Amino acid sequence: LRLRSWTRASRYHKFAPMLSASVALSAGSAAITAPVAAPGRGAVRAAAPALMDKSGLEGFAKELNPVVGYWDPLNLSNGEFWGDSNSATIGFLRESEIKHGRVALAGFVG
Repeated sequence: LRLRSWTRASRYHKFAPMLSASVALSAGSAAITAPVAAPGRGAVRAAAPALMDKSGLEGFAKELNPVVGYWDPLNLSNGEFWGDSNSATIGFLRESEIKHGRVALAGFVG
C-alpha cells in the first residue's frame, strides 16, 4: 500500500512545475477579468442615438476627417433598404459596419 501511494505521488510530481505556472497565470488573469460593480440607482444612462440623414452624415464626416470628408463611392446613403426611410438605412449601415468591424478584429486576434 505504501509503495502504491509513492508511485502515484511520483507520477504527478513531474507535473508540479506546470501546475504552479498555470495557477500563477490564472491568478494574474483574475485581476484583468475582475468583475465590475453594477451602476447604482442614480446612474445616468447615455441618450439614445438620433437618426441621421444624409446632410448630417456629410457634416459629421467632415468634422471627423477634414482631409477626406464625405466619401460614399457606392452611393449607399441614398438607398432605402427594406422599405425603411433613408435615416433608418443610414443607421442600419453604420451599425452593421461597427458589428462587422468587431467580428473582423476578433477573427484577427483568433
